[in-house]
Amino acid sequence: MEKLTNKKEEIMYAVWQLKKGFVKDVMPLQPNILSYNTISTTIRKMEDKKYVKHIAYGKTRGYYPVISKEEYRKGFMNKTIHNYFEDSYKTCFPFLLRKRKLA
Repeated sequence: MEKLTNKKEEIMYAVWQLKKGFVKDVMPLQPNILSYNTISTTIRKMEDKKYVKHIAYGKTRGYYPVISKEEYRKGFMNKTIHNYFEDSYKTCFPFLLRKRKLA
């Protein structure tokens, strides 16, 4: 599973929050993305990558997540630990604790 771009990730968070919905339902949850067409195109690309699926209602599509937030988080964290901490949770955990104290 690849990491989504920031824009796709924001839209995916909205889809997880809604559990199922139309592009018009995602729009209010995306104040940084103003265009209906941008959100629609992005969701269709995410469908191609198997992150969401749709149910057709005539010409309208209702979208729902295929990958859970937990699955995505697990994949993201595993890749991050592999790439930045040499597959060592022992190295990652103290780093996260230090960053938490600094914030």
